[in-house]
Formats: sequence, structure tokens, C-alpha cells
Amino acid sequence: MPLFDYRALQPDGTVADGQIEAPGRAEAFQQMESRQLRPIRLVERGSNGSGGSGGAAGKSSGRNGNGASAAPGEPAPGWSLGGGQRVSARMLENFTRLLSSLLAAGVPLSRALVILHREANAPVARARWKEVHDRVVDGMSLANAMAQSPETFPRVYVAMVEAGETGGFLDVVLAQIAEFQARDKEIRGKVMTALLYPTILLVLALGVLTFLLVFFIPRFQAIFSDFGAALPLLTRIIVGASDAVRSYGLFLAAGVVVGVFLLRHWLVSPAGRRTWEGWILRVPAVGGLVARFALARFCRMLGTLLGAGVPLINALNVARRSIGNQILVDAVSTSIDRVKEGQALGPSLSECRTLFSGSVLEMISVAEESGRLDQELVRVAAVTEGDLDRQLRTAVALAEPLMLFAIAVFIGTIFIGMVIPIFSLQDYIK
Repeated sequence: MPLFDYRALQPDGTVADGQIEAPGRAEAFQQMESRQLRPIRLVERGSNGSGGSGGAAGKSSGRNGNGASAAPGEPAPGWSLGGGQRVSARMLENFTRLLSSLLAAGVPLSRALVILHREANAPVARARWKEVHDRVVDGMSLANAMAQSPETFPRVYVAMVEAGETGGFLDVVLAQIAEFQARDKEIRGKVMTALLYPTILLVLALGVLTFLLVFFIPRFQAIFSDFGAALPLLTRIIVGASDAVRSYGLFLAAGVVVGVFLLRHWLVSPAGRRTWEGWILRVPAVGGLVARFALARFCRMLGTLLGAGVPLINALNVARRSIGNQILVDAVSTSIDRVKEGQALGPSLSECRTLFSGSVLEMISVAEESGRLDQELVRVAAVTEGDLDRQLRTAVALAEPLMLFAIAVFIGTIFIGMVIPIFSLQDYIK
């Protein structure tokens, strides 16, 4: 069972170091909470991750008094940092949990940031947290300081911090951000795991096909040319494909690379991204999965913010940024305008039927009337994530035999196309 080294605040305010044996980080946190310890640092033995994490609630005593600036307009391209180094999602989650815990314990914001950058194990994280600390000391709000580093702090992250600073519950929002990050990472991991095996099969199929076209078929082609036999149409097509791959393979590969580069450049542009996302939503099987994934993120984010005390309009403006698909973001933005005019949330979201089904809208309406909208949104997100997980498993279960069948068809067609002429060679031999 893994061992975790921890540093935590005890009930009397002193700092204690120790070890915990637990199956995972979540269980280690539970053990610390049962001992009434507030985590400052939690690192698994042999792990290179940055400082630890912890959950907390309460009002922040370290809020900067200058207000918060708006989040940057463009989404963060990743976690890249100069020199090829990266602040990983795990580092950012640990930073968020620990900052929440320190603020809830009454540590001033500037001092909490000093602790964070001193406790960070990774140099890249230490440098980034120090930059945030220096900006806050210079008079910036925490949200504004984070907004200066969009490659590390995404728009949604900065917007949630801004909402927490404005409302005076920064520590609560930070704890909620960390939980959202953990859940988002979990569901993304499930999607990537579901796509891994079909991707491996596709790569193997392309490798086998290339081997047959480049090395296997030319040997049969030499035999056929010696006899001067008239080849069937299927065989001529296969031989022609083999000749094209061997003669123009490098040009084809270069064309593929250039095509991928141009496609990526087009997808980065606003018009290209919007066109691509609209097309994805219209794909019969994939579009539904994308919409359900966006629904789960939106509902969990909105429920989390409302539970932390963020006003509905502010929470909607932040939650819509978490959807990811610009077509759906625009649809939700129209619904937000209706809420601003005084309409209820459920009817306002009814125009975006791609994202919200009739049953989900009814649940949101009932929950809004009963005053438990935040709880119902989180529950809808959990149910949607469970359904999405089952759909992904089903899709993978269907994709595996289909891809194996496709590989068999390709190889079988090549085999038949090269074997058919062999049966007619005896006529030429006679």
C-alpha cells in the first residue's frame, strides 16, 4: 500500500509532519480529516509531483482589496511555459487545494503564496507561484495576477477565482475548483482510455497495410511479369497501389504532414474551430457524446458555483466557458440573456435542445422552484457522467470488432487479389 508524507496544521495551530498509509490520495485526505488535520502538503513516496493538497471551507482572510479583473478573452492553449517546461494539471490542482486550505486556516494570502512557492518540488511550479505572489504583493488581485499567465491558469479558473474574490469566499471557491479539476480529469481520462485501444488497432492496421504494399506485393508482381499473364482487375488495382506507395511514398507522407499542419492552423482560427465543432455535433454517434460531455461539465460547474454562493448570473457566465464547444456556448449565452431579463433558468435553457433534453430541463425547473438548484445540477452532472461512461464502454466494445473486421477485410482483399492469378498460371505454363 502506498505511503504518503504529509505536513498539516493541527487543531492547536502547530504544524506536524508524518506519514499515512492509504490506497490513494483521496483515502489519505480522509484519514487526515478524521485526525482533524488541515493538509498543507501531501506527497506520495517516490512521486515527483509538486506540493500537496487539501480541502477546506470558510471565508478567506487573505482577499486582496483591489478587486478582480476580467479573465482573458482567449482560451489557454495548454500548460506550456518558456523553455519547454510545463505546469501539469496535477501541480495546478495541488496548488489550488493547498491555497484553499491555508486561506481557510486564516493564513493571509501573501503568506500563503510564499508557503506555496517554497513548498513546491518542481522548479517550474515554484517559479510560477512566485510570479503570482509578486504580482499580488504589488497590488493586483489574485484573479488579475493569475490572468497574466493564461498558459497556466485557464479562463474558467480565473473567472471562478474572480467570483470568489468578489463574493468574499475565495477559499470555498478554490476548494470547489480543485474538486472540479479532479472530476474533469477523471472523465477526460475515461475518454482517453476508451479511445486508446481503437487507436492502437488503427495504427497496427496501417502498419500491416504498408508492409504488404511495400514488401509483400512486389514479390508476386515479379512472378506475374515473368509469365506475362493478364492480371484480373482486383490484382491490377492492388499492384498499382503498391507501385504508387513505393514510388511516391515520401511525397504522400510529406503531403499528409502538410495537410495536418494546414488543418491544425485552420482549426485554431475562430471560423475553422466553429465549423469543426458544428460538424462534430452533427455526426450521429460522436455528436451525442460531445453534447453529453459538455452538459456534464456545465451542470457540475454551475452547481459548484451556486453551492459556493456565487450569484446565478455570474455563475452562468463562468459555467458557459467550461462547455468547450463554441456552438453550444453561443446557445447558452442566449439563454443567459433571458435569465437577465427575469425569466426562470429552466425555460431560458429550453432553446438549447442539443445540450438540454426535456427531462433535464424539467428537473432544473423543479429544483429552481424548490430552492435546491445547486444540488440538483451536481446530481444531473453525476448521472450524465455515469451514462457517458457506459456509452463510451459500449462504443469501444462495438468499435473493437468493427476495426478487427475492417483489418481482416483489407488483408483478405489483398490476399485474394494476389492469389487469384496463381490459379491461372498453370494455363500459361502449359
